[in-house]
Amino acid sequence: MNLAFANMQDEAFEESRTDRITILQNLSFGIVTAVFGIMAGFFWTYTFNVNLAMLNVDGETYATVQSLFNQNVRHVNFFAFFFGGVIFPLLALAINWHHWRTASFWMIVAAWAIYFFGVFLYTQSVNLPLNEITEAWEPQNVPAGWESIREQWNAANALRTGMAAGSFGLGIVALMIRAHR
Repeated sequence: MNLAFANMQDEAFEESRTDRITILQNLSFGIVTAVFGIMAGFFWTYTFNVNLAMLNVDGETYATVQSLFNQNVRHVNFFAFFFGGVIFPLLALAINWHHWRTASFWMIVAAWAIYFFGVFLYTQSVNLPLNEITEAWEPQNVPAGWESIREQWNAANALRTGMAAGSFGLGIVALMIRAHR
């Protein structure tokens, strides 16, 4: 009788442990998807609201507002999510490593790669240099042809928006696949 009870306790403990691990694994993919979604929403809002509004302003206003946006986006909340899109997926993949043969695992790998190259590195190589240009402008004396810098920045941000949305979409698909099994 004691042996049967001990075996039942061991089975219950193992089942509880397995449930906790599964919850952690699912939660890690959920957090990654949420981070991708927040960044996609941030870039989406900028692309389809702020950028469109900025097409209707003069050079002085554009230089002032763009510089203010660039300065005010540098805060802990933005950095946590922007850099989190690089770091959190790697942590989630490590937590889920023994599921490396599943489609959901590879969806998160693909989402991370898209975010890393299409958002993170692209921002560093394209958007930030354009930000430096506009931040160097004196609003009362913007250079001739300033509109071309605005167009370049808007196009770069639109591409970055698409990449962030793609990462978010793959995260959602990964969660749907995981929920289905």
